[in-house]
Amino acid sequence: MRVTQSMLAQNSLRHLSKSYELLGKYQDQMLTRKKITRPSQDPVVAMKGLYYRTNLKEVEQYKRNLSEAYLWIENSEAGLEQANQGLQRIRELLIRAKNGTNSEDERDAVARELKQIKDDLVAVANTQVAGRYIFNGTKTDSAPVSGDPPVVNNNNEPFKIELSKNIQIQVNITPDNVFNQALFDTIQDIQNALENNDTTNLDNLLGQLDDHIDALSAERAELGARYNRIEQMENRIGQQEVISTKILSDNEDADIERVIIDLKEQESAHRAALAVSARIIQPNLVDFLR
Repeated sequence: MRVTQSMLAQNSLRHLSKSYELLGKYQDQMLTRKKITRPSQDPVVAMKGLYYRTNLKEVEQYKRNLSEAYLWIENSEAGLEQANQGLQRIRELLIRAKNGTNSEDERDAVARELKQIKDDLVAVANTQVAGRYIFNGTKTDSAPVSGDPPVVNNNNEPFKIELSKNIQIQVNITPDNVFNQALFDTIQDIQNALENNDTTNLDNLLGQLDDHIDALSAERAELGARYNRIEQMENRIGQQEVISTKILSDNEDADIERVIIDLKEQESAHRAALAVSARIIQPNLVDFLR
C-alpha cells in the first residue's frame, strides 16, 4: 500500500485529537473531583451512582422520620409524667379526705384542688404538638376529651412512622389504657363525694384510682421499650448512612492522586506527539512551488 503525505498528516491529527480528549477528561476530573461528568463516559458508573444516591436519599428520609418519632415519644412521655404526678396528688388528697377528723370545709377545699387537677389532666389528654393531638390515635385533628364533667372520645388506632424499609414503629400510646372514660369518671366521683361530704365509697374509689395509676405505669413502660428500639434503629441508620456515603464516593469520586499522575503522563505524551507530528507533516511540493 502506498503511504502518502496526506495519510501521515491525517493519522497524526487523529491521534492528536484523541490526546486532546484524554487531556480534557483528566482536566474535568481534576475540576469536578468526579470520575465522569456525563453518563455516556461510563454507563455502569452512572447507573450504579443513581442506585446508590437513591439509597442514600432513603436513609436521609429515615433520619428525618426518626426526629418525628422522637418528637412524639418524648412529648408523650412528658405528658404521662405530668398525668402520673396529678394522679399521685389525687391519691394523697383522697387518703387525707378519708380521715374522719376532717371538717366539711376541709373536704370542700380538697375537692376544689382535685377539680383543678382534673382540669389539668384534661389538658394533658388534649396535648398538641405541632398542631396535632398526640393522645388520640390517628385522629390527630380532634381533641379526645371535652366538657365538664369530661367526656372521652378516644381513637385507639396506632400512629406509626416508617423508620426503615417496611418497618413501622408505633410512636403514640394507646389512649384507652390511660386517658379513658373510666379514669375521668373515677376522678369525677371522688370530687362529687368530697363536695357532698360523703365518705362511704372512698375506699372503693381509692382502689379504682390505684388501678388507673398501675395502667398508666404499664403504658409508660411500653413507651419506654419502643423508645429503646428506636434508639437502636437510629444507630443502624447512622451506620447505613456512613456505608452508603462511602459506597457512593467509591463509585463516583475520582482518585485525585491517580488523576494527577495520569494528567502529567498524558501531557508528556501529548508534547511528544506534537513534536513527532511536526516532523512528519513536512513541507510538500506545493509549498515549494509557491
